[in-house]
Amino acid sequence: MASLSSQTNALVEYQAVLAPQGVSYRIKLLSQLVTRHLQDKLDPFGLTPFHWLVLCCLWQEDGLPTSSIGDKLQQVGGTLTGVLDRMEERGLVFRQRDPRDRRVWRIWLTEAGRTLQHELPPIVWEIRELTFQGFSPEEREQASELIDRMIANLS
Repeated sequence: MASLSSQTNALVEYQAVLAPQGVSYRIKLLSQLVTRHLQDKLDPFGLTPFHWLVLCCLWQEDGLPTSSIGDKLQQVGGTLTGVLDRMEERGLVFRQRDPRDRRVWRIWLTEAGRTLQHELPPIVWEIRELTFQGFSPEEREQASELIDRMIANLS
C-alpha cells in the first residue's frame, strides 16, 4: 500500500489535470456556459445549438451532402439525421437526392432557413462579445489559435 506521503505527492504532481483546476474541465465548463447562453438566445426561434451549427454550414455552402455536414461538424450520421428531420419538419431545410449520385442526399435551405442568416449571427455575436469581454484583439486571436492547436493535437 502506498504511503500517505507518496499519495499526496502524486496529487500535487497531477494537480494540473484534477478538476476543477484542470484545463480540460475548464474547457468543458466554458463550452457548457456558452451553450447555455446560446440555447437561451435560440429558444425564441425554436432552435437548438446543433440547429445553429447546421445552419452555419448551409449558409456557407447550400446544398451540402449530409456526409459533408457530418464531417464538418464531426458528428455521427444518426445524430445528424434526427436533427435534419426536425429542421425539415420546421421548414428550415429540405433534402433532395443528388441527380448525379442517387445514394447522396443534399441538404438545401428553405427561405425560412435563409432568413435566419440575417437574424441569428448578430445574436450569437453578443455571446462572443460577452465571452471575450476584457480581451484585447490580440488576446482573442491568440485564444483562438491556442484552441485550434489543441484540437489539432487531439484530432
